[in-house]
Amino acid sequence: MLVPHRSKGARRLSRTVVIAEDEAIVRLDLREILEENGFEVVGETGRGDDAVALAKQHEPDLVILDIKMPGLDGLSAAKEINTGRRSAVLILTAFSQRNLIEEARDAGALAYLVKPFQQEELLPAIEVALGRFAEMQALEAENAALADDKRSLEEQLETRRWVDRAKGKLMDDHQLSESQAFSFIQQTSMNRRTTMREVAKLVVDGSIIPEAS
Repeated sequence: MLVPHRSKGARRLSRTVVIAEDEAIVRLDLREILEENGFEVVGETGRGDDAVALAKQHEPDLVILDIKMPGLDGLSAAKEINTGRRSAVLILTAFSQRNLIEEARDAGALAYLVKPFQQEELLPAIEVALGRFAEMQALEAENAALADDKRSLEEQLETRRWVDRAKGKLMDDHQLSESQAFSFIQQTSMNRRTTMREVAKLVVDGSIIPEAS
């Protein structure tokens, strides 16, 4: 069943979420936790195909998808939602489905959560998904600004690889969080008026480090 939720204001100030989970009690728990923490649930459903429709209709900041749903499974729904790059995707999975995590990532999921979950596990997973989605948008914006029609997908993937390596080094060597590491790379590229890829290379070889270090 597809349940759209109407926004109370003309302008959304909170981050918006679509929930797709075929167990009603889990949907209820998710909605309560999200709303208690300042999120706006703009739609909920127990079907994967309806989740895609709600995502297209509302373009939420985040879509939470269970892997197993009628109509369309969560992985297929994630692929369709990820095509437009308009929403971050968080996948819910049962413990026995850990072998599907790689498939979920390939489908465009940016984070996952194993059921049953606690509030203290849900919120960090959401922040990871939203943070990684923001990174993707920033990298794609940089690629679009620099690219001509001949720029290859491989070049874009190479940029992603360098940025991921640089984030890992900043996290390991300077105890930054993933979002802090990316923000450092992004801000440094802006300050130096160069690309995030070039900054990432300098971080990896140790030429650039956070000032606090």
